[in-house]
Amino acid sequence: MDRALLAASTFCFLFGFAYTMFALGAGQYRPSRFNFSSIAAGFGLQFAFLIHRGQQIGRCPLSNLFEVFIFLSWSMVLLYFLIGPAYRLSLLGAFTSPVVFIFQVFALLALNDSPSKLHIRPNPWLEMHATLSIIAYGAFAMAGVAGVMYLAQERQLKRRQIGNFFFNLPPITNLAVAIDRLLITGIILLTLGLFAGFGMGRPFDTVKIGWGVGIWVIYGALFYTEKWMHLSRKRLAQLSVVAFGLTLVTLWGITFISEQAHL
Repeated sequence: MDRALLAASTFCFLFGFAYTMFALGAGQYRPSRFNFSSIAAGFGLQFAFLIHRGQQIGRCPLSNLFEVFIFLSWSMVLLYFLIGPAYRLSLLGAFTSPVVFIFQVFALLALNDSPSKLHIRPNPWLEMHATLSIIAYGAFAMAGVAGVMYLAQERQLKRRQIGNFFFNLPPITNLAVAIDRLLITGIILLTLGLFAGFGMGRPFDTVKIGWGVGIWVIYGALFYTEKWMHLSRKRLAQLSVVAFGLTLVTLWGITFISEQAHL
């Protein structure tokens, strides 16, 4: 049942993206209820999957890489709903949908998924660490997506290739502000997640903690450079994309909740 929910969610994101690309190609794109509804339906099905899987394993569904990718995808859509209307970033959903679609197809086809109840006592600090860390990664992912949109618009402005696609992109200043706010949100959430990890009262896996601290340092340095060394908005957008690529690599070495005694 849970994989059926996830498959239906994946198709919702595909339909939303396909509709947007068709409308843009036809020069008739307008923010529509259909596009929003398809993303909302996909989000609801993602949430239903996470609830069902959580009940199945008896804890937050972050016990293997398959679940981590799905939770990350859900976090991205959640953040889209939170920031999209605030910054008039309606087309951000069209850029988010293919990323979520790819993540979920990859998880369904390439990752091993063997849900089972873990034989360890539930630890609220561990649950908080896992949840906050992945939502932070979702914020970094959305900063990367907004960075791609910024670079696409900046390139069209530079080359004076002003077409229908350009006029449907949100104001470039809004994208720059969104990237900045998403980075701040991600850093705060990751900081809280790391503190929760240190409060678990169990031996640490130094490699996994090292990965988390390394990501925090990367984004902390990016934020510091932007605020105090006057990093250009274009460079910030570029580095946001690169930084998320590095963040994505770390997921391969992380199982946030496992049967092992350590993190």
